[in-house]
Formats: sequence, C-alpha cells, structure tokens
Amino acid sequence: MHIHGGDIYNYQGGVENVLDFSANINPLGIPKNVIRAAAEGAAQSASYPDPHCRALRLALAQSEGADLRPENIICGNGAADLIFALALAQKPQKALLLAPGFHEYEQALRAVGCQIDYHFLQASAGFQPNIDELLRQVTPEVELLFFCNPNNPTGLALTRRELLPLLERCRQCGVLMVLDECFNAFLDEPADYTLKPLLAQYPNLFILKAFTKIYAMPGLRLGYGLCADCGLLTRLEEVSQPWRVSTPAQTAGLAALQETDYVSRAQALVKTERHFLRQGLMDLGWQVYNSQANYLFFQCPNQPDLAAACRARGVLLRDCSNYVGLTPGFYRIAVRTRAENEKLLAVLQQAGERRPNQCSH
Repeated sequence: MHIHGGDIYNYQGGVENVLDFSANINPLGIPKNVIRAAAEGAAQSASYPDPHCRALRLALAQSEGADLRPENIICGNGAADLIFALALAQKPQKALLLAPGFHEYEQALRAVGCQIDYHFLQASAGFQPNIDELLRQVTPEVELLFFCNPNNPTGLALTRRELLPLLERCRQCGVLMVLDECFNAFLDEPADYTLKPLLAQYPNLFILKAFTKIYAMPGLRLGYGLCADCGLLTRLEEVSQPWRVSTPAQTAGLAALQETDYVSRAQALVKTERHFLRQGLMDLGWQVYNSQANYLFFQCPNQPDLAAACRARGVLLRDCSNYVGLTPGFYRIAVRTRAENEKLLAVLQQAGERRPNQCSH
C-alpha cells in the first residue's frame, strides 16, 4: 500500500489538474538536458545497461570530491533500493530509528526480522533530536542506525559538528551509521551538514544520496551510496539484482551532474520560497516547525481532515498522521514556485480554520 506523497495517479480529477505539494521535488522541474539524455539512453536500451554503472560512478567520484574513488560508490534504483539492500546485506538483529522518520527504513528492517528501537522526537523540543539521549541509546546491541539529515518529515538538520559525537559513538559500539543526505543539497549551507569529509576516517559510515529530489527525476529512479568499507559495498552488490539501474537512468544521471547552475538556482528559489511559505502558514495561525529543507512541517490540530479538504480543491498535501510518533493534525508541504505557493496558501485558507496566531519553533 502506497503511504507516501506523490501519488498523483489516485487523484480523481486527473493528474493534469492536480497541484502536488505532497512530494518534495525540485520546483524547477527536470532539466531539459536530462530529459534529452534519458531519451538517448532509451534509444540505447536494446542492450543491457552497464551493471556496474562505471561511467556514472566515475562522474560521481569527481563531482562529490572528498577523495572519493569509484570503488567507494554504489548506485541503485533510487535510494530506497539501497535501503532495502543494506537491510538484506547486514540482516541486523536490532536497529535504531528516529521517529518520526522516513518509512522505508522501518519497512526494510521489518522485512529481515529486525527489532527496532526508536528515538522519539518531541514536539515540545521542536522535534530536534536529543543528542545525549540518542548517544545513550547507541549500544553494542544496536547494529544499525538510520539517520536522515535533514530529517523527513520535519526538515530539521544537524551540522557535522553536532553529528560527530554520534558517529564516534557508533564506531565505538560497532554500529553502522547510515546517514541519509538525500535532501542535503536544499540546505542553505550544504557543506556544513554533510559527513562526506569523514568517510575515510569512519568505515562504519554509509551516506545515502539520490538524484530524485534535487534533479526532479523521481520517475527515473536513481540513487547512490558512499562508503569507505568496500567489503560492505561488495555485500550490497551480492544481494542486489544485477541490472537495477537502467540505461536511461544512467545517461540522465551523467547529464544531471553537469547542471550546476540549475542546482544553484533551485537553492536560491527554495530559500526564498521557504520563508514565504512559512510566514503564510504562520499567518493562518498554525504551528510551523523550523524546516531547513525544501519542505515545511506544520501542525493544525483542529483540522485532521485538512489534506482531504485540499485534495477536493486539487491540491495534495502530505498527511503525516501515519508516521510513527505523530498524530492526526501534522502535515508536510513541498516548497514550490511563488505562483504555486500562493495558490496553496489560498486553498489552505479556504480549507482550514483560522486560529489565533502562534509562534513557530
């Protein structure tokens, strides 16, 4: 059962009439050069795709820097493919997750019979992780930790300095720390939040990334992982299907890595529009949390049916009530263009109930 955002195909008014704020995709849309490259890849698809993504991994090593080599990189059919491969390759008996957090971590771990402990993020603390408590929860019995930075759905991020004690604690306890940086590029200062420079020092660190969000190409399914532990990457290859990344996805990925101006424009747009949307939500009297990503997380406790009301008006929100640790009344919206954001705020005002203004976290 699909429980995520982005399910525009279930919208009764037709996909051409829906405005999707439920999926956190680059508001600029897929670059034209990426579309052309994908088409060229489709024309080459009479042959099997390169099972090792050689050209793409070489280009990623050059693009990512941090002294990465192609052998430190693995590509997958989206980041979700690698999440499931990690669970299958490691088969952990016990893992630790933040809640609320991305559902695929739990789904992949449950599929291999793993016991899951949660670090529950508290609304009273603005959904910021309690690092001291999290460090206490990392014990030698825990084999794997998934940590999304910035977190999904809250959009809150921790800097490298703030994450370092957790990474060190994981190394001391023999815990594989899987850091999901799929939304890192949307942060105002991405370099301050990535753990990429520490990969060589911490072979227990695996960084997840994807083309999905920043290049607006979720339909092509392309993700990748960075890790200094080549043994782990070999185990991931052994539990994965051989041709999991199609030729169109590989050629599109190569073209996307050239789109540096596009990424810069998207970062500037998201920064401006995130502030605009946050203020608009606050003006409606709702509790808005301090997201640093290309989406906003807010609470409207008196409107548990807000998503349905907006859907009836052709706008999709992400109802977050099915996240572990959340209750009805929490929502997530993507940051899009000014015209789209203005339409969203107008629909929210129609669908929602005005309440006394509250300060955001």
